[in-house]
Amino acid sequence: MDTIVVALLNGLIYGLLLFMISSGLTLIFGMMGILNFAHASFYMLGAYLAFAATRIFGFWGGIVFGTLGVALIGLLCERTLLRHVRRHGHVQELLLTFGLSFAFEELVKVFFGPYAVSYPVPESLRFAAFSIGAVQYPFFRVLIGATAIAMFAAIFCLLRFTRIGLVVRAAVLNPDMVRALGYNVSAIFSGMFAVGAGLAGLAGAMGGAYYTTNPNMATELGVIVFVVVVVGGLGSLSGALIASLVIGVLVNAVVYVDTTFGDLLAKVGVVSAETARTLLNVPIANTAGVLPFLLMLLVLMIRPQGIAGDERV
Repeated sequence: MDTIVVALLNGLIYGLLLFMISSGLTLIFGMMGILNFAHASFYMLGAYLAFAATRIFGFWGGIVFGTLGVALIGLLCERTLLRHVRRHGHVQELLLTFGLSFAFEELVKVFFGPYAVSYPVPESLRFAAFSIGAVQYPFFRVLIGATAIAMFAAIFCLLRFTRIGLVVRAAVLNPDMVRALGYNVSAIFSGMFAVGAGLAGLAGAMGGAYYTTNPNMATELGVIVFVVVVVGGLGSLSGALIASLVIGVLVNAVVYVDTTFGDLLAKVGVVSAETARTLLNVPIANTAGVLPFLLMLLVLMIRPQGIAGDERV
């Protein structure tokens, strides 16, 4: 029972980390319509910038530096590059951001090397938040989850209950009308892009300390983040949160399943024991990386608009 609870908690925290990354992509891709293939690279840059700044500003200063630094990088990318190709369509956006993802990865390798760097959680935060049987659950992992929840609440309230949020949502739905009212729509979109990048940077600054900071971070999570946005529903923060939690729990739960497809099918009488031992002797745990895509396929077949449908924010 303790193992099940720990697996569930690990899945929830991993899902909340996915939400921290995908929330920014929800704003950029779901609301602005920008196909930012380099979004996961902002997650990687947040981890590396925080790692570099930790030596000067300390751990918390490094997290702030990583978040704001990535937000600034995102702002520069939007104003100097993406703004000039948006008018040409999504193909050009995709090609540009695809190239940016490679450029960021190579820059990280040039400055920090091709291997993982030592960016650990500080000793002051290495203590147990609570105990589950004999397992001491790390406080920093709980902190990551709490930060993601606070991020969701802050963005939701900002976009739903403030004048800034009203203008942003209006600019997404009818930019010409907002422009006619005297607002700078280009500046609004630049700000949204910077905020989205900064959210990914915050996820990297915190997630990189607990997991691993290496040049493959963007590749490992890049496609899954797009899956989260599609499954949750384009432009829906609540949908992204639900999809992130579902994917996180599924991926972590399967890892703890100690059986094979053959054994499972043999128990229900679909195949013989001999076939189970020879042709289908594949551990179910090996499917963890495929589950998010199977879930996306299932959602697209049943509900193409995603879990939250056409709901914005």
